[in-house]
Amino acid sequence: MTPFRLKAPCKDYLWGGEKLRAYGKISDADRIAESWELSCHPDGESIVMDGESAGRTLSAVLAEHPEAMGEHCRKFDRFPVLVKLIDAKDDLSVQVHPDDAYALAHEGEYGKTEMWYIVEAAPDAELIYGFRENITKEEFRRAIEENSFLDKVNRVPVQKGDVFFIEAGTLHAIGKGILIAEIQQNSNTTYRVYDYGRVGADGKPRDLHIEKALDVTTLTPAKQQVRLPQTGSTQLLAQCRYFCAVCMEVETFTQMRTDSTSFLHMLVLEGNAVLKLGDFQLPLQKGTSVFVPAGTGAFRIIGKCKFISTTIQ
Repeated sequence: MTPFRLKAPCKDYLWGGEKLRAYGKISDADRIAESWELSCHPDGESIVMDGESAGRTLSAVLAEHPEAMGEHCRKFDRFPVLVKLIDAKDDLSVQVHPDDAYALAHEGEYGKTEMWYIVEAAPDAELIYGFRENITKEEFRRAIEENSFLDKVNRVPVQKGDVFFIEAGTLHAIGKGILIAEIQQNSNTTYRVYDYGRVGADGKPRDLHIEKALDVTTLTPAKQQVRLPQTGSTQLLAQCRYFCAVCMEVETFTQMRTDSTSFLHMLVLEGNAVLKLGDFQLPLQKGTSVFVPAGTGAFRIIGKCKFISTTIQ
């Protein structure tokens, strides 16, 4: 099986904007809040664009060719990761995700640990990352009831290239004017804590999930972010039991490979290049999403581009 591009399902959430169209995303909706670049989740599946399997869902193809996922995926009972682009024209709700044990018990799917890479940010952009100081569950509940909740959260100014590792249980929210690449566990479970009083398309306030959030939220300040090692043009973004994410900048040429242990997913953020494998090649441009099967061996990236690669370790 040769590498292939993926078409991303797009989500029209009320806080989304227009920036993802510049990344090649297509939707009839007025806005594109998220594109799910690597997804086997039933709420939105990636579609194979190339080869004999063009037009089929990624999950269907991998069900027939499980070896393409790689040996490290065998420790999971389903495809382990989901990769997104997220465009926040407005503030997202303040939310939290459960860990695996709680999510499997209450939602029937994995919890969500995730990583954010800031692709674009307005000059005054900021996000919410945990609490400013320790808080009790009772104080947490009272702050929500008294509408003083935003006084308790930790606001962090951000700029392009910043990285945040968000473990399950960490309170968080993307702020307006931020476009991120998100690598996360394969889960769509979110507990909404605060939503600025907004209403949905039906004119009703969007649901909050206060009791579940109280069950799972870490009530201490989030861990300070530490910039991970960089080797030349390669920057390690996150490495955990669920995924490994690396940002790579190619000036003219680089060689990569996959062995039998893991597939490699590429999400191109900038530039134009070509993936070459012998006589086979795929064009790469801003917004291109590529699945390189496990066991592909050596392949080349030729051109000038920047991308995030995701593997399972």
